[in-house]
Amino acid sequence: MKSIRVSAAVIHKDGKIFATQRGYGEYKGKWEFPGGKREEGESGEEALMREIKEELDSIINIETLICTTDFDYPTFHLTMDVYLASLVEGKLTLLEHEDAKWVSLDSIDSLDWLPADWSVIEEIKRHFASRL
Repeated sequence: MKSIRVSAAVIHKDGKIFATQRGYGEYKGKWEFPGGKREEGESGEEALMREIKEELDSIINIETLICTTDFDYPTFHLTMDVYLASLVEGKLTLLEHEDAKWVSLDSIDSLDWLPADWSVIEEIKRHFASRL
């Protein structure tokens, strides 16, 4: 089975988290944390900074690694490093996503998340609710 390594950002502001909706592919319309695939030789942080610039035309401050999660999709294995981050520069302009919204921890379960993101949501609730 093919393995993919990605980095994702849980961007927070005023007690809310930024969620993006996929605009393409098999999982179009599902919600996810922004980010993407690592390129050869990139660290998780470097990949995340590049991906946020490419997808959202913004610069973030990476605060800490929240978790690393593994998930088996039907055609590939995903390893995702998830970082807590804040916006430094830019307006989170959607260049690849269909939609985006700021969600509170109370309403985060109402979105139709990608399967791999559900374990991240539980980590956010368990460990970071007091920090957001």
